[in-house]
Amino acid sequence: MWTSGRMSNAKSWLGLGMSLYFWGLMDLTTTVLSGTPTPPGKLEALLSDKPQTHSRTKRSWVWNQFFVLEEYTGTDPLYVGKLHSDMDRGDGSIKYILSGEGAGIVFTIDDTTGDIHAIQRLDREERAQYTLRAQALDRRTGRPMEPESEFIIKIQDINDNEPKFLDGPYVATVPEMSPVGTSVIQVTATDADDPTYGNSARVVYSILQGQPYFSVDSKTEHYQMSVLESAPVSSTVGRVFAKDLDEGINAEMKYTIVDGDGADAFDINTDPNFQVGIITVKKPLSFESKKSYTLKVEGANPHLEMRFLNLGPFQDTTTVHISVEDVDEPPIFEPGFYFVEVPEDVAIGTTIQIISAKDPDVTNNSIRYSIDRSSDPGRFFYVDITTGALMTARPLDREEFSWHNITVLAMEMNNPSQVGSVSVTIKVLDVNDNAPEFPRFYEAFVCENAKAGQLIQTVSAVDLDDPHSGQHFYYSLAPEAANNPNFTIRDNQDNTARILTRRSGFRQQEQSVFYLPILIADSGQPVLSSTGTLTIQVCGCDDDGHVLSCSPEAYMLPVSLSRGALIAILACIFVLLVLVLLILSMRRHRKQPYIIDDEENIHENIVRYDDEGGGEEDTEAFDIAAMWNPREAQGGGAPKTRQDMLPEIESLSRYVPQTCAVSSTVHSYVLAKLYEADMDLWAPPFDSLQTYMFEGDGSVAGSLSSLQSATSDSEQSFDFLTDWGPRFRKLAELYGASEGPAPLW
Repeated sequence: MWTSGRMSNAKSWLGLGMSLYFWGLMDLTTTVLSGTPTPPGKLEALLSDKPQTHSRTKRSWVWNQFFVLEEYTGTDPLYVGKLHSDMDRGDGSIKYILSGEGAGIVFTIDDTTGDIHAIQRLDREERAQYTLRAQALDRRTGRPMEPESEFIIKIQDINDNEPKFLDGPYVATVPEMSPVGTSVIQVTATDADDPTYGNSARVVYSILQGQPYFSVDSKTEHYQMSVLESAPVSSTVGRVFAKDLDEGINAEMKYTIVDGDGADAFDINTDPNFQVGIITVKKPLSFESKKSYTLKVEGANPHLEMRFLNLGPFQDTTTVHISVEDVDEPPIFEPGFYFVEVPEDVAIGTTIQIISAKDPDVTNNSIRYSIDRSSDPGRFFYVDITTGALMTARPLDREEFSWHNITVLAMEMNNPSQVGSVSVTIKVLDVNDNAPEFPRFYEAFVCENAKAGQLIQTVSAVDLDDPHSGQHFYYSLAPEAANNPNFTIRDNQDNTARILTRRSGFRQQEQSVFYLPILIADSGQPVLSSTGTLTIQVCGCDDDGHVLSCSPEAYMLPVSLSRGALIAILACIFVLLVLVLLILSMRRHRKQPYIIDDEENIHENIVRYDDEGGGEEDTEAFDIAAMWNPREAQGGGAPKTRQDMLPEIESLSRYVPQTCAVSSTVHSYVLAKLYEADMDLWAPPFDSLQTYMFEGDGSVAGSLSSLQSATSDSEQSFDFLTDWGPRFRKLAELYGASEGPAPLW
């Protein structure tokens, strides 16, 4: 609406958005064609093609923001406004196009006239405004006649929401004999209507019951806002607005938080365009720590005229209640990062760290732990699903991996989508588990004319370990070469050693190569050592020590035997050797009958006794512990055997190698067995492997198998069954010889 003259300095708190009244004109050549009042004469000037007296460039588009009432219940589409271009001559050559939010669904446009209609019921509480774009095209060529421009359709509020007490019912107490005017409780009602438009959202308080003892101030209207506890810092919580009837600089407003328990959690800034106070989050919020805050906000005029100070104060305050809403948050680890140091010789199944996480929500759901396998592809570690105990699942080797960076996950049991994570950095500490050794193959030479004490080689060593005090190696001749008469070694005390001759007079004809074993030891705990071999060739040298030849004199063949003849002889010998080996191999693979002597008959795990067992009181017969756990029977010393009878064959499980000791905890034992099974792929089952390669040879009946009896049924005779006695009479009748033709079965 258009007004003139000076307005009073009265102020009132309405909420967000006086833009409805004070949007103004965007330009001297733009306005609204939507029923909004327009200054007299301005519209005609804009729509006219007559020259104007002003010097500013005339814009082609004639439009601004549009307004439409919510909750329209009519049957016809609701008219919103009209778009018009000064290039439109009314002959239908211009086509209007509408795009943006709600275009074609909520709003439609007549492409010839530019009329905009709403085809759906609008609700300001659901959406307060729509941003759309308009364009004018040449209907024949489709060429844009005007640049695409953006405009806004704002939804005007109607009083369609009643005030509500969100925190009710209220319960309050007051001491008896309290003086009149004592504050008892403060109640807050909110209205979903637009507080910046009319009085739809203005709340007036009154008491229906309780007079004349209590009263309520009808004018204390408070702001009620809510914010998610996950809202980031600097995000907007809500807006407050102090109405000032002045104009221009006299209507400017400055908002500050002057009191309340939320002054350190929230901040307020002034929007210079709309003169509203924007409340933002100042620090992270937590529903579990504090569920609500109260702010006392002051709005004041920053520009005051001294002559009107007696009309003040030029400020007002309001109360803002902010409720923090709970959000289902993922588990949080405490601390937020783990650093663990563990020696590389730690046993499998050892707990190296307890990982702890909790659900920050008030529900405090149960947590389940796991390891992100992409961070531990080698599966070196395992975490207990309930306790968060981080354990080793495989042997660690610092020389292979000195650092491990794994990610432990914590998942809410009732909501698997809520997953937290924490980084765990594991440093593998070095232990002295590698012996020093030569870095390469060492080969030296000694001249035949070398003298005693002459240096022939300097050697060094490497060690994969990394002790804190540094590496220090000690060199000496191996025990088997301690009294070597030819060479000696001198430790240089700098991790190198010199090899010297102890005599002179080396001869290739006597010995062309010497192999000198050298013992290398480190300074770790325990001390580890290895033996390296230095190969020394005896060479012929000149007087200056330069090598002439290091190979012994060539073997001279007899003159009477040529080289070709020697090759032919060797070839014949090789062919004969191959034939002999082939014959022996064929004989060895010839099929042998499965006949084994009584002494070679094997019955695994069968123990013969000449007396009966003594029942439960017979504790000397066998060791019952071996049936519970064969490992315990072996680890506890010699197996307990019967003193008066020695078994013929002992159990196979007693000889199965056990590579890992049983740990004191179930997790350690299971992890150790799992690793043992993974590493030993060829280990057979301890109690189920049975191999038979022969039939029962000890029975007087011989073999009853048909494997070797498939030659001819006519040659098979079962007459011997009649000689076996009454127990085999039935078999004798079935398989025995009978006179006459064979029966037909």
